[in-house]
Amino acid sequence: MTSATAPIPTPPIPTTPLLTAPMAAALEQYASWQEPLFEDLHRHPELSMREERTRGIVAEQLSEFGYAVQEIGGGVVGVKENGEGPTVLMRADMDGLPVTEASGLRYASTHTQQDADGRTQPTMHACGHDVHMVAGLGAARLLAEHLGDWSGTYIALFQPGEEIAAGARAMIEDGLLDKVPAPDVCLGQHVLTTPVAGKVAIAPGPVMSSSVSMRVRVHGSGSHGSMPHLGIDPVVLAAAIVTRIQTLVAREIAPGDFGVVTVGALHAGTSANIIPDRAEMSLNVRAYSEEILEQLVQGVQRIVRAECEAARSPQEPEFEQFHHYPVTDNDEEVTHAVRTALVAQLGEERVEHMDPVTASEDFSILPDAFGVPYCYWGFGGYAEGRETAPNHSPLWAPDMQPTLRTGTEAAASAVLALLDGTG
Repeated sequence: MTSATAPIPTPPIPTTPLLTAPMAAALEQYASWQEPLFEDLHRHPELSMREERTRGIVAEQLSEFGYAVQEIGGGVVGVKENGEGPTVLMRADMDGLPVTEASGLRYASTHTQQDADGRTQPTMHACGHDVHMVAGLGAARLLAEHLGDWSGTYIALFQPGEEIAAGARAMIEDGLLDKVPAPDVCLGQHVLTTPVAGKVAIAPGPVMSSSVSMRVRVHGSGSHGSMPHLGIDPVVLAAAIVTRIQTLVAREIAPGDFGVVTVGALHAGTSANIIPDRAEMSLNVRAYSEEILEQLVQGVQRIVRAECEAARSPQEPEFEQFHHYPVTDNDEEVTHAVRTALVAQLGEERVEHMDPVTASEDFSILPDAFGVPYCYWGFGGYAEGRETAPNHSPLWAPDMQPTLRTGTEAAASAVLALLDGTG
């Protein structure tokens, strides 16, 4: 499966650094504003689809850089038209997570925010979206300050709600496709625990998994704990389901294919001596293809229904799907062009192969909506030898540098490779 549905731009393959000498000199000075901005964004994360302060900061920065700015679907888009040439879109995400930070950083978040249900939640940039925003703004500024070195149209897109798979769809539903020039190609990147800080990793094909979450409710019949024969125990039913669905990957998916089925939450009952009348489970399913993902989802539903029948459940089970992420499947030709540009700019020793990541992204919803190819890569956040904490951990604390510089340099180089160079 490929992401390409439109002609792919084929700019000359670069053999020398994409950043001109004036660009490289400017980038050396960017730490003076990028680092304070990063600290501010890290201190004040905001939950998915509630990124009001963050959106304002990004919009203000893009306006100062001379972009035509619009707020669309909870996100921000800056457009810089600079003569004839291709149109390239670079996306960064903006939302934080409901996590209590335990990183020990001097600029750690102590911020809280009400979620969509009115509950006060801790907030933390535990997935590096603050890095993505600052690197994305750095690339946008670099391009805006050196218009003589490229031609075409650059779209800097800052997306809300990635963590709940809502932001890309929200921007599309709010008219993104009609409000900005149609891109020829879309790009994105993510800070990760590997490779080490200062390096990037890239590969064609599937690099992040498809994913969907499910809520499942099964029904029993309540009874006193001393009289189990007078009820139907949904706890035993749920336990049987949890055990049985593990065979979906172990016995129904080919050994060479990737699939994961995780039960992340199981809730039933209120007391030790009461058999409840229902149990609820929250599951997450992942795969590197939509076909395998659907096979696993159907398998979960089949097993749940079968176990309910075996347990004499008095009602049909209930299913709800949410947080659906498509597979991130890099276009081969665009990835080759981006990788070549990264090697030309950073050096072969700083560009590694990206092994598929089992996490998921909603980035590809954007290029798929436009019908254009895309490339998505990773860059390192932890210095070699440093103990790492994974994305979404309360201990997540990437090194500010060289991470910000690498993310900025990689983004700008990839964009320049796909625009028309005049320098």
